[in-house]
Amino acid sequence: MPNFTELLHHRYGASPVNADLPENDFISSLLSHRSIRAYLPDALPSGTLETLVAAAQSASTSSNLQTWSVVAVEDPSRKEKLSQLANNQAHIRQSPLFLVWLADLARLSHLAESRGLPHEGLDYLEMFLMAAIDAALAAQNAVVAAESLGLGTVYIGALRNKPEEVAEVLGLPKQVFAVFGLCVGYSDRAVETAIKPRLPQTTVLHRETYKPASEEDIAVYNQAMQAFYESQKMNIPGDWTEHSAKRVAFAQSISGRDRLREALNNLGFELR
Repeated sequence: MPNFTELLHHRYGASPVNADLPENDFISSLLSHRSIRAYLPDALPSGTLETLVAAAQSASTSSNLQTWSVVAVEDPSRKEKLSQLANNQAHIRQSPLFLVWLADLARLSHLAESRGLPHEGLDYLEMFLMAAIDAALAAQNAVVAAESLGLGTVYIGALRNKPEEVAEVLGLPKQVFAVFGLCVGYSDRAVETAIKPRLPQTTVLHRETYKPASEEDIAVYNQAMQAFYESQKMNIPGDWTEHSAKRVAFAQSISGRDRLREALNNLGFELR
């Protein structure tokens, strides 16, 4: 595995980072993270799924309410349906394991009703936000665990493009929402992947008070991303700034998610 200096160079490009700390394998693994979009058909070892879920359940959860669940999808036909709902992404079909992480308020609703207790608090935006955060924290623990086992992963946010259809495919009850998917499997080494550069720390790390990013820092990052695009043979028009601005330019730019509140209401979330 590359040393810290090499990994930081890949992660930040030309942006200097002072990380004068003793190296360890865990941080090196985190710094080495990359999205994998090409998988071998090899099955995962027995117990892998349960290990990933144990890691996920070891993540922090607000008030120990544990307002998340996960659906493990291995059936090819179901993966095909989910792939079609998520912009026909081939890696959903390729990966031997596809995990759908859920914001789950149905469990608490059921538990309260089983004791004859009210659950009005579940109707508020705070509880949906809590459930989405819980799901994200759990999923990221699972990603770190998967990578420690030599597996590759990639998040699939496009499941939010068609929430009601995804809920139907997975048989989700009211008050359960698919926040994102996660492909898990062995990387196809024939398809080269690289560590994607991130914004300079000076644009995301604010000391004491918030300070807007400098044009110089953004220009440096645009150059780093251009080099990344070229190395990966990605035909991305314009620089990172232009590409990012186009992703948020109009309601239709967010691929159907402009109706997310309506979809959540349809799925049983009142969001008061």
